Amino acid sequence: MSLVMERIPDFRHILRIFNTNVEGKQKVVYALRGIKGVGRRFAFLICKKARINPNCRAGELNEDQMNKVQEIVLDPLGHGIPQWFLNRQRDFKDGKAYQLASNNLDTKLREDL
Repeated sequence: MSLVMERIPDFRHILRIFNTNVEGKQKVVYALRGIKGVGRRFAFLICKKARINPNCRAGELNEDQMNKVQEIVLDPLGHGIPQWFLNRQRDFKDGKAYQLASNNLDTKLREDL
């Protein structure tokens, strides 16, 4: 027996999030891992906070859900993600905690060195 998937009319094979091409065929949690600075655990937490089914495909996300994902990555503390979960704790310059993703992560690493 073969698996038959229904055609979704607004399915996108490639999503553009944070200057990164995200594969639409993968499940949302694993597709978000393609963004630099977002790991498996953080991606799963993003799905929980945005109320996105982690078992659906990334290409099935609509614009509102994609915008919600971007908002959570840009301001995780405002969405209830604890400070210890972030990837940049106690910044050298101002002592604050940040979640850096994509180009911002590269820029901060370059400034530190």
